[in-house]
Amino acid sequence: MQGAEVITLGCRLNIAESEMMRALAQDRGDLVIVNSCAVTNEAVRQTRQAIRRAHRRRPDARVIVTGCAAQIDPDSFAAMPEVSAVVGNGDKLDPARLIAPDLSKVHVSDIMAVRETAPHLAAAFSEHARAFVEVQNGCDHRCTFCIIPYGRGNSRSVPAGQVIEQIRQVVDRGFHEVVLTGVDLASYGPDLPGAPSLAMLTERILRHVPELKRLRLSSLDSIEIDDRLFELVTGEPRIMPHLHLSLQAGDDMVLKRMKRRHQRADAVRIVERLKLARPELAIGADIIAGFPTEDDAMFANTLALIDDCDIVHGHIFPYSPRAGTPAARMPQVNPKIVKERAGLLREAANRRRSQWLNALVGTVQQVLVERNGRGHAGNFALVQLGDRMAAHEEPSARAGVDGFPARIGAIMSTRIIATDGDVLIGEPA
Repeated sequence: MQGAEVITLGCRLNIAESEMMRALAQDRGDLVIVNSCAVTNEAVRQTRQAIRRAHRRRPDARVIVTGCAAQIDPDSFAAMPEVSAVVGNGDKLDPARLIAPDLSKVHVSDIMAVRETAPHLAAAFSEHARAFVEVQNGCDHRCTFCIIPYGRGNSRSVPAGQVIEQIRQVVDRGFHEVVLTGVDLASYGPDLPGAPSLAMLTERILRHVPELKRLRLSSLDSIEIDDRLFELVTGEPRIMPHLHLSLQAGDDMVLKRMKRRHQRADAVRIVERLKLARPELAIGADIIAGFPTEDDAMFANTLALIDDCDIVHGHIFPYSPRAGTPAARMPQVNPKIVKERAGLLREAANRRRSQWLNALVGTVQQVLVERNGRGHAGNFALVQLGDRMAAHEEPSARAGVDGFPARIGAIMSTRIIATDGDVLIGEPA
């Protein structure tokens, strides 16, 4: 029987938790789980679309909605005729809540009362070449634009021993790359005995799982990169040369109104130091266009941040007010202007990315093979792999799919020979 279908929207933490839910519901072919996102109004809209599409495809299946959007506004999803039940973030990894056939229509508990995570439930990551491992959840900060703390609760960390054991298990299953995930990853540890830091956790992982070839860190708050983490990121070859930073804006007044904890100069300085110590490091960043009160000069400072921080993986979000956040009550920028500014930011990010990709032609990259004959290099550049890669696959790699001979999960030494838009073209090195 076909297993439960899990539809994932949003962040890498959602990806990790979706795999846990897939394992919990693997024998339930009559079930579709939609793991929602609430980071923007658009994300909520896409969640509703996914629910309707799932019901059209599988009208006889029960549709369970969970995730941040479900946690924050459960009644609106419960009112959808396609939805069988709504389960909050605090309960979605409990099989008694997630897959019970007599589940009540809405089961959403107080997320602020949750004090721990459930890393031991991680499963096979069947659709991914890399494994996503949750080490932290929740957030203690209250950025004025962000609704996510109300969907995820307060910050809480997974003890290092449990993290290491989970990583050992996925490495034993043949995964060469692990991504550490969390809502506020760099805040890992203060709630645990001895208050370990993210750097200390990373050191222990590398020491106790020497078979792990690639470790990748998900989004970090740049102000929390301490000296110990800096040394690891710039000096440890098993940590991938790619950091995604939560920058959000490049103007000090906007950052202050966002209630961010860094200033523009802090972001520029940490990137300069990182790139000086490890020049191949690729920088990604989240940036919001058209935050309330943003004028032309403020926007110009944010636009310039693309070049000043050498952002080659730009995630640009047009600001949209989220009910219940302080920013929604601030003077709003005209939506037309917000859209225009988002477009200018994307153009600048694409230009910077294009220059970076062109500079990679002629280099040799270690590429993790994924679906459709593509994969990501250590710097997270997307690479299209040639058919001759099959002769260079690792014996331990898992079986190929989609007609491509190289196997998903293999790491290929790849010479970059050209670019095609946002994609590098590679051949065996």
